[in-house]
Amino acid sequence: MHRPTGGRLRTALAGAAAFALALLAAGPAHAATGTPTTPTELFNAYQSCSTDPNAPLYLAGRGGITLEGIGDDSDPSVSGLTVQFRVWPVTDPTRITTAADTWAVPGNEAAVNVSAFGDGQTYAWQAQTVDQNGATSDWSTACYITDDDTAPTQAPTVTSSNYPQWQPSQSGAPIHLSLGANGVGDVAGYEYTWSGDFSVPGATIGAHGIPTWEDPYSDPRYAVRASSLGGSATVDLVPPSGGGLYRLTVASLDRALNQSPTVDYWIWIKPNAPQVVKLSNNPVYGKQASFKLTADPGLQAASPVTSFTITDLSSPSQSKATVKADANGTAEYSLPLDGQYGDVLQVSTTSADGWISEQQWWSDGYTDTTPTVTSTVYPEDGSGGGAGVAGTFTFAPKVKGVASYTYTVNDGPATTVKADGPNPAQISWTPPASGWYMLTVNATTQDGVALAPYYYMFTVN
Repeated sequence: MHRPTGGRLRTALAGAAAFALALLAAGPAHAATGTPTTPTELFNAYQSCSTDPNAPLYLAGRGGITLEGIGDDSDPSVSGLTVQFRVWPVTDPTRITTAADTWAVPGNEAAVNVSAFGDGQTYAWQAQTVDQNGATSDWSTACYITDDDTAPTQAPTVTSSNYPQWQPSQSGAPIHLSLGANGVGDVAGYEYTWSGDFSVPGATIGAHGIPTWEDPYSDPRYAVRASSLGGSATVDLVPPSGGGLYRLTVASLDRALNQSPTVDYWIWIKPNAPQVVKLSNNPVYGKQASFKLTADPGLQAASPVTSFTITDLSSPSQSKATVKADANGTAEYSLPLDGQYGDVLQVSTTSADGWISEQQWWSDGYTDTTPTVTSTVYPEDGSGGGAGVAGTFTFAPKVKGVASYTYTVNDGPATTVKADGPNPAQISWTPPASGWYMLTVNATTQDGVALAPYYYMFTVN
């Protein structure tokens, strides 16, 4: 789990290149004739600052907190400025800590990292623009921060009214969860994950370096706010896919997004894979086969199935297809059986509420698509001929639609010969020396599908 120093932050790199280019383009400063302007777009830890002393923003300051503001000048030709910051505890305004970004680009966010924070203390900070002549702007409005470096000490409580822990449950309906603070008074919300890895909140960086904070509670699939500070929350979740035993890992978060110890909630889902029945008789290779797909009845009753997803594992690209389900949770699907070694399908359902079922496997078993290879002079697994003695090899198809054969001798250069429809094809080959040889032959269909290779072994006298 990635938890960056100074709070659970990540920042997008989009915009970093723009800053670098702006600095390179700034060039040498010249004598300023304008007036520095008071910094705007004030952010702390990539979140908008709070100007209300009674509602400070709670942040974790263990590794320092990044302060930002845009400084500018009334003279548009000014290429470089300094933006300086001052920070003080509200209980002692005389204890001022200062920091400065001396390479600030006018009109872009200037930033410093300040570490003069103490757990549980509330601080104010301001920013000011300074030009190269030492002229200064007014100080910005004050922003207020409370440093919170102490995480919740207890894992949250987790219960479910419709999916009791460790008990087999019918899938389909969303899992209704009740989350509790377990007596911790400063819990502000809860986060959870099916994979064991929590999402990391942060910001994306836009024009002029202005961050846009991504609210960690904006997507209920990953987190939910508590009803009040230290309060509970409820949420309805759908697991990623399938069935069996699921582990949901839950943690609580305080106002600074410090994470509590985690707790696991185990959900046991009954089997819910669809039924796959082949309707047609066994077709020859390359012909269409039809299937009837039927959703699991319990899953269909809980939330109607809207579609089936079919993955053809025997195709080179493992192609996928989606088929709409009817009101009864059934559908029909057809595809050619053209797997190199046979056909294997995986089929799952998707319900109206987003629930994805387990996958049902279907296979027609092994299909032999290798060519038949024969030779009178050089019999398979036998010996014959001799060095310089030509031999004829005959290739015959086992499936319809063969267009050509490609062969190699002892994994040497490949040669392709045209097939004569269902008739055998012949080649003449002369061994350069005595010894053991392997002839590898595979057929290719008219659709360009390479079929399974056949390995023909023989010895030259």
